[in-house]
Amino acid sequence: MSRWIDVRKNLRSFRFAAEGILALFRFENNAKIHLLAALAVVVVGIWLRLDRVEWALILTQVGLVLAAEAFNTALEKLADVVSPGHHPLIKTVKDLSAGAVLLVVIVAVVVGILIFGTKLIKMMNWSEWF
Repeated sequence: MSRWIDVRKNLRSFRFAAEGILALFRFENNAKIHLLAALAVVVVGIWLRLDRVEWALILTQVGLVLAAEAFNTALEKLADVVSPGHHPLIKTVKDLSAGAVLLVVIVAVVVGILIFGTKLIKMMNWSEWF
């Protein structure tokens, strides 16, 4: 009788996923930049004492940016194998994928400004300046 869930197969899948994450941050320059930005955001979040909801929003944005970068990288690698030379449609695919990452980053920055900006304004007590 076959098992309902193949635990070994699942563990192998997690290992492959971990290898992909490590390769992303080891070899991809943009992923390294996003990771450094994410670490900076976490440090600032700790300094500003974010509450649970703010952390949930910030960490969701970080996860979305990193995942978008991973999808972009995977798509670019696949495109390079499918069409090693220059091809206008492959260029369009790569541009669209990079654009998707940029869109996610822009939204993450806006969320960061909303959360961090509000905290900083409260900390600085702007009412004393005006």
